[in-house]
Amino acid sequence: MRPSEIALSTDATEAARLADFRELLKPGIAAFVVVMAAASYLLGADGAVDWTSLIGLMIGTGLTAGGAGALNHVAERDFDRRMARTRYRPVATGRVSPTAATLYGLAAAASGAVILALTTNPLTTGLSIATVALYVVVYTPLKRRTVHNTLVGAIPGALPALGGVTAATGVLDATGLTLFAVLYLWQLPHFYALAWMLRDEYEAGGFQMLPSKPRGARSIARLSLIATMLLLVAAMLPGALGAAGMVYLIGAAILCLGFTIPAFSFNAAPTDDRARRLFLASVIWVPGYFALVVLDVLLR
Repeated sequence: MRPSEIALSTDATEAARLADFRELLKPGIAAFVVVMAAASYLLGADGAVDWTSLIGLMIGTGLTAGGAGALNHVAERDFDRRMARTRYRPVATGRVSPTAATLYGLAAAASGAVILALTTNPLTTGLSIATVALYVVVYTPLKRRTVHNTLVGAIPGALPALGGVTAATGVLDATGLTLFAVLYLWQLPHFYALAWMLRDEYEAGGFQMLPSKPRGARSIARLSLIATMLLLVAAMLPGALGAAGMVYLIGAAILCLGFTIPAFSFNAAPTDDRARRLFLASVIWVPGYFALVVLDVLLR
């Protein structure tokens, strides 16, 4: 093999290795968490943005979320091998060893916590550590024990919104708790729609999910509808609390009403197509909400 070919092969191997470690961080989920934490900070800050705190919040939150994702890869490696969607994950295939992934996840989570401690406050740092612990130690094993795991898993999923407000204010207040509720409620239709679409894979993987149980379809359809309707109410509260202006109120009403339409449809007749539309609506909701918060802050 020529030296140039050896160099190209080495570069390809290194690139693949980097891609594996990037995948361990679950970058899609981490990016979502960062976006919602930043949006919550902007609402909690009431116009007074400390850029050191905001940037530190985003980096620290992204790292702790990524660290939790890597640890989840390790914990679920045997179950990931059973599902088509996850069987090629780095730890499941052996491309990254469980030990290396564990050390990597712990290092990422610890680094994120340190950054948060240096740039925000102890409360926000504590919430980030609690998020990692709840996600890895509580939620991950619950997915194989109870169909109600989503109701528990949505708690660590919503804590970054609370952390965004505490980074701005240093206290637990009504705005923070409201945004925690907003993100908690958003997750239910999002994950229930996904669980419906992937019900066969989850069952093959040994996960306890509502769609695979008797009357499960009716349960997740009803819960998804209730959650979107409660989300509409919760999303109005920042305006009532004075944390957001009229632009936010109008935009949030439109955004959340639009979310209820596929939820009503899915509740009327749970099908793969209707679940897919509900899932797509949940994905669109996140950047829409963040853009709305930024616009409201800029116009106030």
